Amino acid sequence: MPTGLIALPGVYQPQGDTRLLAHVLAQEALTPRMDVLEIGTGTGALALQAARRGARVTAVDVSWRAVLTARLNAAHRRLPLRVVRGDFAARALGSRFDVIISNPPYVPAPGSLPSRGPERAWDAGPDGRAVIDRICASAPALLRPRGILLMVHSGMCGAEETVGRLERAGLSAEVCARSLVPWGPVLRSRRAWLEEQGLAAGAEEMEELVVIRARNL
Repeated sequence: MPTGLIALPGVYQPQGDTRLLAHVLAQEALTPRMDVLEIGTGTGALALQAARRGARVTAVDVSWRAVLTARLNAAHRRLPLRVVRGDFAARALGSRFDVIISNPPYVPAPGSLPSRGPERAWDAGPDGRAVIDRICASAPALLRPRGILLMVHSGMCGAEETVGRLERAGLSAEVCARSLVPWGPVLRSRRAWLEEQGLAAGAEEMEELVVIRARNL
């Protein structure tokens, strides 16, 4: 994963989930003629990792600051990267990809999805699945035959649910990597609510991260 990345204020910076997904992505056989889509690019760390290996990469984010950040990081490294702003399903409509990578918003949060602010990078509705489920539903139409989806999220959101949704959509899917990381400030600030929802136990201090790998048949 690239180091020394620019991050404008309010843009999600690479953390444990990004590093775990970068490790899995490094094991995929990317070739110069492969088309890659990153959903929710942030600083562009994962998109740039794929571009450095010669893939043709399109990176999408709903945040103008993230789009500008990813473009700056690509220019600084002189790597070709197409970065567009908007909803991934609309921006990728009519295109198909060999690999889709995503570190989507997945933190459970009371209320509806935020329409602005840095919270858009992590808040994902009461069960944390608002964006995850959309990616699961959209993946078959966005992937070429034998194309791969790599998606990281918290085990709190239900890895089995993600695998099941992808399989019902016609893909083969599995958890291919797991990692434990300490709770960050967002989860700590919501401890009481998470416990009320049955998503966390009182003494819990570590969060499990999972990477789901799905293949279009």
